[in-house]
Amino acid sequence: MKLPVLSAEALSRLIGQASDIALLVNKKGVVLDVSVGRSVLTALGVQAWLGRLWVDTVTPESRGKVEDLLSGKSTTPDVTWRHINHPVKGGEDVAIQYTSMLLDQGDFLLLGRDLEALASLQRRLVETQQSMERDYVRLRHVESRYRVMLDTSREPVLVVDAGNFKVLDSNLSAQALLKDSSRRLVGRDILECFEPAGWEDLRASIRMALATGRVEMCRARFLASTTDATVSLTVFRQEGGPQILLRVFSQEAGAEGEPRQTATLSQEVVQKAPWGVLLTDRHGRIEVVNDELLQMMGALSSAQVQGQLLEDWLKRGGVDWGVLSTHLRQQEHVRAFATELRAFSGLSINVEIDAVRLSDKDATFALFVRDVERRRQEETPSASLGLAGSVSGLSHLVGRMPMKDIVGETVDMIERRCIQAALTLTQNNRASAAEMLGVSRQSLYVKLRRFGMVSEEESAE
Repeated sequence: MKLPVLSAEALSRLIGQASDIALLVNKKGVVLDVSVGRSVLTALGVQAWLGRLWVDTVTPESRGKVEDLLSGKSTTPDVTWRHINHPVKGGEDVAIQYTSMLLDQGDFLLLGRDLEALASLQRRLVETQQSMERDYVRLRHVESRYRVMLDTSREPVLVVDAGNFKVLDSNLSAQALLKDSSRRLVGRDILECFEPAGWEDLRASIRMALATGRVEMCRARFLASTTDATVSLTVFRQEGGPQILLRVFSQEAGAEGEPRQTATLSQEVVQKAPWGVLLTDRHGRIEVVNDELLQMMGALSSAQVQGQLLEDWLKRGGVDWGVLSTHLRQQEHVRAFATELRAFSGLSINVEIDAVRLSDKDATFALFVRDVERRRQEETPSASLGLAGSVSGLSHLVGRMPMKDIVGETVDMIERRCIQAALTLTQNNRASAAEMLGVSRQSLYVKLRRFGMVSEEESAE
């Protein structure tokens, strides 16, 4: 390209537009002049370079590149660029890409381009790569823990795609229970793993679990198995959509030598009992429930309550269960425990619970539930005379005492009887009684002293 002869001013403007920094260096490498086209490079303190050797303004690893640029050996028309770093006090090095041109007087014109944007991009790339590697390692660890937990579980566990019912993953116990090593379990339809007689119940339980989000349970038999098993279905969500965690609890016939007919009769007694019966584990999770209790709660099937905590169905929740479980562990039985049972309709039912702790290693609790309202309706009318007598007794006070005092006497009588009932239910445990009544321990103690329900020693204190 043929260019006209440019004036010094025009050449200076051209150099300023074509580069971010321009240096004029003599043959000895001393900086004679400097021009900065970007304000961000002023942090280098380039004006202090005047009169100094240019090689003293770069980092040690860039000294060889400076000597190469000032050697003047490059006679080819190709432009040679060198990546040179300049140190900055209290900050990161500034990267600049230089090329040199030998002038007629023997001096060198050095044009530089700021590489900060490229360096920032490179740093972000490295940080992103390191973050991806850390995430990959973390995911590998999570997968390893997941696989160890899955394969060491004695229960057969399968992960099923809720959309097409295909098995996505399974543990060793599930493969052993299926007893079919010729076919891979992963990828098969979950229904193919069970006997056809249980398909409808399994489909219905899956639909119910997807609709409610709660744990559902049903009965089914694995292929090549001789006994039915309890199948637990839990829904969870992944990016690909909902999935189902399916666990199989085998129900063996019983201990060796025990007649099978006895176990069958025991189950029939529980199911046909005229009062509600349920069995829970030591944590209060419902395992068995009979038809009478299902009718009392308004449930359609036992799968709606199995696997759930009993305290969720008691009106006072953890308070009632805490009192029950504590007495069962200490005394092995509880009689006439009064509480309220929540029904599926949202209403509460007044019930009495008798409970025992069974002598097995898993500390199973058996609870017998009676509907108090139904029992009262079946009792003779004479049972209600006490309340009527109390009301008639209060009516005789009209005219003798102000209504305010009559109401006060009534409140005191009710409070006293409520406190007596709570202490009876909790075996004289005042902390539990206060929690059951919804008052503080101090408030309960004050009422006990007012009603004369504490001993002389306690009153003296």
